[in-house]
Amino acid sequence: MNVTLTPQLEAIIRQKVDSGQYDDATEVIREALDALEARDRDRFDQLRTKVAEGFASIERGEGIAWTPALMDELEREAEELYHRGEQPDPDVCP
Repeated sequence: MNVTLTPQLEAIIRQKVDSGQYDDATEVIREALDALEARDRDRFDQLRTKVAEGFASIERGEGIAWTPALMDELEREAEELYHRGEQPDPDVCP
């Protein structure tokens, strides 16, 4: 596999190796990919927990019926967030 890096990424990798933190570029990339995998696993675990909490909430009778009116309300809220320059929760709109 060939990978093309931007000059900025090459500089970061070179700096890590030159600092003595890593033996070579491969070690830097390996650790970066390991960190990415760990972040993805953590995010998946968090989402799984939230889904379980949602199902538990529904089983307790705390759910809200999905209706066209609810969809309209959610769209209005999203539009208001957008106009205020606010970002939606990344779990809702990754």
